[in-house]
Amino acid sequence: MFRTKRCVDSDMTQITDGTPTLPTAQASSNLKVHDQSLAKGVAWTAGAKWSSQFLSWASLIIVARLLSPADFGLVGMATLYLGLVTLFSEFGVGTAVLVLRNLDDEQIAQLNSLSLLIGFGCFLVSCGIARPLGVFFRAPNLPLVVVAMSTTFIILGLRSVPYSLLQRDMSFKLLSVLETGQSICQALTTLLLAFLGLRYWSLVVGNIAGSALLTVTTALYCRHGFALPRLASIRHALRFSSHILVSRLCWYAYSNADFLVAGRVLGPTLLGEYTLGWNLATAPIEKVSGVIVRVTPAFFAAVQDEHAALRRYLRVLTEAIGIATFPATFGLALVAHEFVPLVLGEKWGGAIVPLELLAFYASFRVIVTLLPQVLNVVGETRFGMRNAIATAIIMPTAFYVGSRWGTTGIAAAWIITYPVVVIPLYWRTLSKIGLGVREYMQGVIPPLNGSIAMAVAVEAVKWSLPHGWPLMPRLILEVAAGAAAYAVVMLGVYRSRMRALWQLANNLLRRKS
Repeated sequence: MFRTKRCVDSDMTQITDGTPTLPTAQASSNLKVHDQSLAKGVAWTAGAKWSSQFLSWASLIIVARLLSPADFGLVGMATLYLGLVTLFSEFGVGTAVLVLRNLDDEQIAQLNSLSLLIGFGCFLVSCGIARPLGVFFRAPNLPLVVVAMSTTFIILGLRSVPYSLLQRDMSFKLLSVLETGQSICQALTTLLLAFLGLRYWSLVVGNIAGSALLTVTTALYCRHGFALPRLASIRHALRFSSHILVSRLCWYAYSNADFLVAGRVLGPTLLGEYTLGWNLATAPIEKVSGVIVRVTPAFFAAVQDEHAALRRYLRVLTEAIGIATFPATFGLALVAHEFVPLVLGEKWGGAIVPLELLAFYASFRVIVTLLPQVLNVVGETRFGMRNAIATAIIMPTAFYVGSRWGTTGIAAAWIITYPVVVIPLYWRTLSKIGLGVREYMQGVIPPLNGSIAMAVAVEAVKWSLPHGWPLMPRLILEVAAGAAAYAVVMLGVYRSRMRALWQLANNLLRRKS
């Protein structure tokens, strides 16, 4: 029975397993260390993810021209099911290892074994349900796709604990390099197979190749042994994991119910258009969301007993995320009518309106991501679970009602219903850490006002240009006008706030621990 752990600490300050109450001076010193680690972690993770963004976008655009909407729709059907089972395969084990700092090496080894066993079990279940899925979606090619993509459950089972240990050790420089390698491998594999005419198999194999590479490289830098799981020893971790699992299952249910409704009610072609619209709408925030998911949980967990630090991190991160993402999401929605036919071709015209609506929704979605993370570290996993259950009931109903108006109605349900169901999440999070609504909104107002100015500028350009103008110069002028308007507001009206954030980032990056 192999129980030793070996992790290579590449760059960051270690966080100990214990979380004792610290004297004020020592807590302040530790907070400075966490600040520096957070800044460096965000810088490395963001730099690596954004450096691969161009390749990801280029790959998506090229593949979209080589494949048909039906190809995307078929893989979308498989992903809809596989994403759900992926949550079972994770079971919240990785989050437990990250947040629960009192787990010893033996307990982590037991959780590692449990993760691998669940991965194998999910693979076997998927093999058995693949054919019924093909019948349900009326897609005869779907079963083989499901079986092939289910191998990622075993891959994920091997990666979950080592990856979380690297997160807990704040080895973000290393993780950013490994994830960049995964993105490059997936994009290049997908492009090569698409050029060879393998249609939807290019998407399938590309996904498997990227996931396998990340698991292998993670295991090379952080290995952890296995031990026979004993319920009495890991009961607390399993209870924590069960709350996380239910929350994630509910999140997956409502965040993918739109694809299920579109695929079942509207068919593969409209599902393909909606899926591409979703991918484009969320692409500007995907890297930011990736940074949030990979970096911030470790820091929230490190200061879980210091609510002043939690308030500070939540305020600053919300403002920084809004400034970075609002112009991209709002801007994409404003120029969708020119962007889609010019870049993707006229055959994707049905994706324009869903793209517009989903891009506006993405602006709100990205800042909400921080709230469940804060609730998890302050011991409110049960409340987060209950809120997720309620959302999982309300959102699918809204999507089904919206499907009467096609993909436009489904996309509109996100804008109309989602802001309402997250109100309890906001209330619980802000009240738990003592953060006032007005204070929180101070970080949201500047990028929101800048985005409104951008919308006015873009619409003015649209109105002033002749209808016969070619798409390329129209798009260039609209983007230039929108970017200029956003810059004027942020660097003019909110100059002092931008300067303060810039100085804060520089100080954190330069500060020596």
